[in-house]
Amino acid sequence: MKRLLLAALATFALQAPAWAGDFIIAHVYDKTGPLEAYAKQTQTGLMMGLEYATHGTMEIDGRKIRVIEKDDQGKPDVGRAQLASAYADDHADIAVGPTSSGVALAMLPIAEEYQKVLLVEPAVADSITGAKWNRYIFRTARNSSQDAIANATVFDKEGTSIAMLAQDYAFGRDGVKAFKSALKHAKIVHEEYLPVNTTDFTAGAQRLFDSLKDKPGRKIIFILWAGAGNPFKIADLDPKRYGIELATGGNILPATASWKSLPGMEGATYYYYGMPKNPINDWLVAEHEKRYGQPPDFFTCGGMSAALAIVQALKKTNGKSDTETLIKAMEGMSFETPKGKMTFRPQDHQAMQSMYHFRIKNNPSLSWAEQDLVSVITPDQMDVPILNKH
Repeated sequence: MKRLLLAALATFALQAPAWAGDFIIAHVYDKTGPLEAYAKQTQTGLMMGLEYATHGTMEIDGRKIRVIEKDDQGKPDVGRAQLASAYADDHADIAVGPTSSGVALAMLPIAEEYQKVLLVEPAVADSITGAKWNRYIFRTARNSSQDAIANATVFDKEGTSIAMLAQDYAFGRDGVKAFKSALKHAKIVHEEYLPVNTTDFTAGAQRLFDSLKDKPGRKIIFILWAGAGNPFKIADLDPKRYGIELATGGNILPATASWKSLPGMEGATYYYYGMPKNPINDWLVAEHEKRYGQPPDFFTCGGMSAALAIVQALKKTNGKSDTETLIKAMEGMSFETPKGKMTFRPQDHQAMQSMYHFRIKNNPSLSWAEQDLVSVITPDQMDVPILNKH
């Protein structure tokens, strides 16, 4: 009898699908770290995206989707440990995150060690899908090159001199490097790197002014900044007296409040809720305003995009989630997001996506700076370099 029971159990085990049970997503993010505001948006977007893509069932092909949250505190060593724990202890099928590029770079080898997919959102540094990349890494977030090339389409004109202000870590330095590589006509005349926790920008601003004030033609200080601190305070030091204008890429809505006094300022952004015109974005904007009393933000869109990519991959695999099956499904995969179509480029798994040329308009009814759409910069307009060595 015992033998018959064991034989029956063995037969059942062989017949049972290898992917039975919950599909577990580990979200490793900066829940309590310096980029907490960004991280919370990503989490909101991830959950709203899973809800949208599964029509509220949180289920694909009979498998329940379960999200576990891991706090990396914005610290690389904590991020490594949390990701290893997610794969080893929580048996996560896939991980999403982190917020910080520095943490992401520390986590990449863990994904390779455990041979599990890490979907990077929203960390931006080029090296994540460049020199430090491995085949288990995918990214829905834009990278520094996409930011830079999009902004280059706005500012890359003969006779333009640009001074860069950036934070002294992976996001800032990779961003400036990518921007320099993207320029063909304009010239970068100065690079100013300041600590990430800088609050007094006076000395840095003076060096920026000195580098530009005697230059002919258009003169721009391009600000590349994330998190705390307000580098736009340098507008109070009156760069206009030297004919210098400020420019920047996109940011979260609260951070753009300081742009309200800079109407006409231009740049290129990853997302602003009023720009994309498609059913997914319509749903996201309406639902987010209904639930939270305000529109979705920069990283809400990113979190939703990550969720939509995961569900699309699971639909392609009929619910299978072993790593090799997921990688095969995701390489070259196109999927719809609040920004429209994204496609994971097979060579480095970076999502090719549109960006948006904006101009600031001061709308007194909003607490943030309104970003008017000048033009959509489509993936085929951006020659995003493949930077990995694989």
